[in-house]
Amino acid sequence: MKNRKHINVKTIFSLTLVLILLSSCERELSDEAVFATFPNTAEIYTDSPVGLTDEFFRSFDPALGANPEAFGTDDNVAFEGNSSIRIDVPAPNDPNGNFVGGIFLDRGEGRNLTEYTALTFWARASITASIGLVGFGTDFEENKFAVERRNIPLSTDWRKYIVPIPDPSKLVQEKGMFVFSAGGLDIIDSEPNGNEIGFTFWMDELRFENLSTIAQLRPAIFSGEDLTEQGFTGTILPVVGLEATFNAPSGENITVLPAPRYFDFSSSDTNVAFVNELGLIEIVGEGTTTITGQLDGVLAQGSLNLEVLGSFVGAETPPVRDPGDVISIFSDAYTSVTNLNFAIFNDPNVQVQTQSFNGDQIVTYDNLGFVGLGWDGTNDVSGMTHLHVDVQLTSSTNPALTVELIDFGADNADGGGDDTGGGFVVPSSDLTEGTWVGIDIPINAFTQATGGGFSGSPNLNNIARVAFISNGSSFIIDNIYFYRE
Repeated sequence: MKNRKHINVKTIFSLTLVLILLSSCERELSDEAVFATFPNTAEIYTDSPVGLTDEFFRSFDPALGANPEAFGTDDNVAFEGNSSIRIDVPAPNDPNGNFVGGIFLDRGEGRNLTEYTALTFWARASITASIGLVGFGTDFEENKFAVERRNIPLSTDWRKYIVPIPDPSKLVQEKGMFVFSAGGLDIIDSEPNGNEIGFTFWMDELRFENLSTIAQLRPAIFSGEDLTEQGFTGTILPVVGLEATFNAPSGENITVLPAPRYFDFSSSDTNVAFVNELGLIEIVGEGTTTITGQLDGVLAQGSLNLEVLGSFVGAETPPVRDPGDVISIFSDAYTSVTNLNFAIFNDPNVQVQTQSFNGDQIVTYDNLGFVGLGWDGTNDVSGMTHLHVDVQLTSSTNPALTVELIDFGADNADGGGDDTGGGFVVPSSDLTEGTWVGIDIPINAFTQATGGGFSGSPNLNNIARVAFISNGSSFIIDNIYFYRE
């Protein structure tokens, strides 16, 4: 789709004079000269905060659902000493927010943590539950060396928890001492559904330690997979799936998610693409290159073999339409639905990626079995005449594509008992590899039964999902919208 200093002269003069004076002095720095260093304080919280900012805890944004009232201290419960950090994890309907989380910051310019190998703390909970994430390096600024450990299981007894540092040599001036986030517990489902219950957990003796038994670093990029993808010049792709796994003193393997700056990335041909310190692959020329990475000198498992075909050519620009004649799901030409999820459900083998070319966003589905797009609310498309989708087949020997619509019914709820759905089989002759095809499907043509058990011909008053079904073919998708002729 195409969319047809103000400089202070006095300061400069003074600085120049200083430089002249310095350059005229022949005296050199002595071997005993000491450069600025930062404290190596290990403790974060014992019976009270250690060297943290006055506000101690900085919450995630309440506008996003964070509950700043759920954080406190408890003088009646402690692993050691007289006090601990107490977290009252809220239920989904708590008016102050449905999760709790935030950071602890060093009150100075940062700490030198290069002599430590792990963040450690003790924790227990009122019930058997889990913390969504813990870690360090998050400072609400650049988060240069952030590290997260996900889904920490809690017991009703005090237990010690470890977050390994992927490469301590990087942490010469770290301000982000601790980060955590926790939501309610659901004993039935692993996905948030509003049925979660609140609970309480306590943390104590937070500090950095030098644990000589943290060993056997095994880093990974792209989640340890060797991937092959096609790309286009002038685009930027992220290196995803960054991991570092260590063997802990207990014998368990602990996997953390490090920020890209912990890694040293390489491209076998920098004339095709190179990787910057943020883990972004910048594609600059045609050809083939392989992206790899190292962490603390250890080669990461996983790679990306990138075939660059040249410049990207987008789909045709959709026509100008009266806003009342179009309901856009995904298009830069129209105002689209909010909070679009490109894979609200999907098969485990499909690879989903969004990219932007000159301000035009597209989504690619490689090795597509099935995938569903979802968004906030539902839409009444009964007054529209067609669904339009721009499709480019990128890989297949026997292309196949079915487009499905799912209606949530009058209750506007997934699985509420009144859901309906139906599919339309795109003729394989309409799918040409490397060529954009505009598919216009009459709104009443979704008559095929679906793999999800719907019998076809869905209601059209509460459309909540658009799904694509295939046989492992790969596609680029753009401009998904309903319109009225």
